[in-house]
Amino acid sequence: MNRATDSRLEIASVVDQVYGVIRERILTGALPRGARVHQEDVAADLGVSRTPVREALRRLAAEGLIEMRTNRGARVTDLEPDDMRPPYEARLAIEPGAARLAAQREVPEARDRMRRAVDTQRRAIPHVARTFAANREFHIALAEASGNAFLVQFVEHLWVSRIGEAIYEHQAESPARMSLDADEHEQILAAIEAGDARRAESLTRRHIGDAMKRMPRD
Repeated sequence: MNRATDSRLEIASVVDQVYGVIRERILTGALPRGARVHQEDVAADLGVSRTPVREALRRLAAEGLIEMRTNRGARVTDLEPDDMRPPYEARLAIEPGAARLAAQREVPEARDRMRRAVDTQRRAIPHVARTFAANREFHIALAEASGNAFLVQFVEHLWVSRIGEAIYEHQAESPARMSLDADEHEQILAAIEAGDARRAESLTRRHIGDAMKRMPRD
């Protein structure tokens, strides 16, 4: 490998690292919704030039985590109620089918991941951010249990954005509501483990549909 190729790989590696750090800060809430992201500050904080920061922000913008505005810099994506319905409509179209496939196929690792997510979700109540993280983990593991890599990509893209967390903050009105979400997850998992494809699909559709009904409206 020549020196020019080595240099390109090193630059790509730095972008990946910067991307990972910023993404983690957004998902954990260390960078709250609507917060300005100054390239100079991030570069200084991470000890890198502005170039990998700029590239990382472009990747995050493609995922919906960052808004890039001309002459106004970058901001962590914030959402209005009207922004929340399309991703849930997409989930309603995708996840019930994934649950059906998950009941028809044996993917033990993904099922174990779903079980751990439910347990984590229960222990995290009433902490909203931690219960949301476990909630997201359950649904991504559900897609993995389908055994279909394309479905996993679709679901990960829907859940990687702050859209889901923004909705969850409105929906998780009480510890009782959070506990009910965990109960519904456990019922979906039980149907999958029993090989009941129709019930797994129906429960998942109802679970997401009920969540849509609780979304904030203008």
